[in-house]
Amino acid sequence: MSEVIFRDCAISSDPARLDAARVHHWLSTDAYWARGRTREKQDAAIAGSLNFGAYDRTSGEQVAYARVVTDHATFAWLCDVYVDPAVRGKGLGTALVTAVRDHLEPAGLRRILLATADAHGVYERIGFRTLETADKWMALGLQ
Repeated sequence: MSEVIFRDCAISSDPARLDAARVHHWLSTDAYWARGRTREKQDAAIAGSLNFGAYDRTSGEQVAYARVVTDHATFAWLCDVYVDPAVRGKGLGTALVTAVRDHLEPAGLRRILLATADAHGVYERIGFRTLETADKWMALGLQ
């Protein structure tokens, strides 16, 4: 993925740009779905995923993150989407997820899933919809 520019930020899937310590801090201390996640667990998740960061174009500082678990052919799960509180409310989350969607589009995936407790509107603007056949889906290990 070449960089996508959104206002004062560059969105990139370049793994060398990730600030893994910052991502771990955000998720393990502030994200309801990952609170308490260890650094080792987060580093393993990053290593096994397609990762996206948004970076302030002036300072280079990472200001948002998203992770995708995918086979690059049929399925993807979008997870760990996080925008630094200092830059929320300016459309960066929508821009980040749009960049992820656009990056995955050439693969022709049959389905991209996500789970959210509080950001349905953000994802609906990008084209995500509530599952109509949720009764067909199952999960193992829900906590």
